[in-house]
Amino acid sequence: MTEGMLLHLRQLVECESPTSDLDACRRVVNLAVEISNKVLGIGAKCVDEEGRPIFWYGDPLPELVLLAHLDTVWPIGSFDPTWRVEDGFAKGPGIYDMKAGFLQALYALKETDRNSVALIATTDEETGSLNSRALIERVSKGAKAVLVLESAIDGKVKIGRKGTSMYSISIHGRASHAGLEPEKGINATVEIAKIVNSLVELEDLSLGTSVVPTVLRSGSTTNTVPALATLEVDSRSYSMKEMERVKEEILKLRPVHPEARIEVIGGINRPPLEEKSTRNLYEQLEAVATKIGMSPIGAAIVGGASDGNFAGMHTEVLDGLGAVGSGAHALTERVSISDLEPRTRLLTEFIKELLH
Repeated sequence: MTEGMLLHLRQLVECESPTSDLDACRRVVNLAVEISNKVLGIGAKCVDEEGRPIFWYGDPLPELVLLAHLDTVWPIGSFDPTWRVEDGFAKGPGIYDMKAGFLQALYALKETDRNSVALIATTDEETGSLNSRALIERVSKGAKAVLVLESAIDGKVKIGRKGTSMYSISIHGRASHAGLEPEKGINATVEIAKIVNSLVELEDLSLGTSVVPTVLRSGSTTNTVPALATLEVDSRSYSMKEMERVKEEILKLRPVHPEARIEVIGGINRPPLEEKSTRNLYEQLEAVATKIGMSPIGAAIVGGASDGNFAGMHTEVLDGLGAVGSGAHALTERVSISDLEPRTRLLTEFIKELLH
């Protein structure tokens, strides 16, 4: 199994697929369809959801959903070489997050009864799943369980994830000459700096709530009082109550200068994935691991979000069933080759157990 999986993994990795490149995403989905039809026989297809290409194999109304994504954070050409095998690890853009997980699901289905099961892989997960969210929620509502093939953390599956919120805050000031008459302007940079301080104070790290100002854009020329400043904000929490609190406070923000104007867009993107949605499936997974002679898998609660957060609103979910490795979103991204086959076997037996 490993040799064939490695060949197909190399093909997927070398078919680079940054989320923002729609043509590249379509190419990788078409390649995934081609690979699937070789592994499982004819049946996979590329479908469009709100203009996004999505891989789909299996039941149109599945009871069990295997959920993956084929887009990556890497612009084309970020890795040189794109694919490399070294010291027992395969390396390349998106290999750990999460093209290897997609293939593990594909190969697991080869050994199972595929009635009432679907493998779905989206292409906009890395940017918030704005196009595919409705589809994910739709299939989750009708499913008994959703298994997410995101990468494992030190071999552990993920039983909890923070929810994510994304905001864009703009301050509209007034331009003037910075040397001749600065007093006639309204400095958007100064106003947004005060907003940054207010945002940081919204954090509550004791509850795992972060509010992080990220990208700041302001000004036009060095001798002009800035008329516009825009700030991007990433906020995360394990608690929906906390996410609502932060949202409410952000919407209350006001500039100090009475003539400046604030504009806030965005909001809660992914709700938290809470343990109440994952605990039962995790216990079943550990029982399967014991049954087939594997060591305990272990579980982790992580800060990053995934499409499993959406699924967890509607049904039972278990996340992190994908590759063992490290380096998500880093140039060190890699997967352990020796773990591909045993983790695929674990997934195979887990699927059988859930369909029993």
